[in-house]
Amino acid sequence: MTRIVLIHAVEVAMRPVEAAMREFWPAAQCGNLLDDALPRDLEAAGTLTPAITGRIAALADYAANSGAQGVLFTCSAFGPAIDEAAKRLPIPVLKPNEAMFEASLDAGGVVGMLATFEPSIASMTREFDDEARRREVSAQLDTVYVPGALDALKSGDAATHDRLLAEAAPRLAHCSTILLAHFSTARAAAAVAARSTQPVLTSPGSAVMKLRRLTA
Repeated sequence: MTRIVLIHAVEVAMRPVEAAMREFWPAAQCGNLLDDALPRDLEAAGTLTPAITGRIAALADYAANSGAQGVLFTCSAFGPAIDEAAKRLPIPVLKPNEAMFEASLDAGGVVGMLATFEPSIASMTREFDDEARRREVSAQLDTVYVPGALDALKSGDAATHDRLLAEAAPRLAHCSTILLAHFSTARAAAAVAARSTQPVLTSPGSAVMKLRRLTA
């Protein structure tokens, strides 16, 4: 049985990816690692510090040493640190949004994104731009930050979280595709789709299917 380790920085990301694993890869054996101090420390620092990058590497190393055949990080704010961790290991180590970004670039046009954790936006934009350059395509990512949504979800008010994201969706009416930036926002896909005419992409399902391909 393939062992996959899921590494989280927020507890609210756990259920969406576990649901995606059940749907797209039920035969895999999953383990979870959580360091919920990472987002707070990133906000305080204002940037990815060597200490935070080292913690990301340590989490990936722990997963590999536990016998994982693949690792999936579920927090979108740590992309460059995850890249560094992936270089060290002989197993696939995925950033949360790379598969979703690949799908959005396949669709083309201006891509819109709804984000609920502001410190993640800069690194996600760089990741999107890097993937576009790698493919040698012209692409633009327009991001709308939705304040208050993540706090609502963490406090147990999922309905307010979904409503705030749906209310923000019309601000991306000029885009060809709408991305929900984080694993935790995947739960709002239906609410956002109801206020949009564009396809709405989420990251957990895309990430799980890519990891399954890479470990086959």
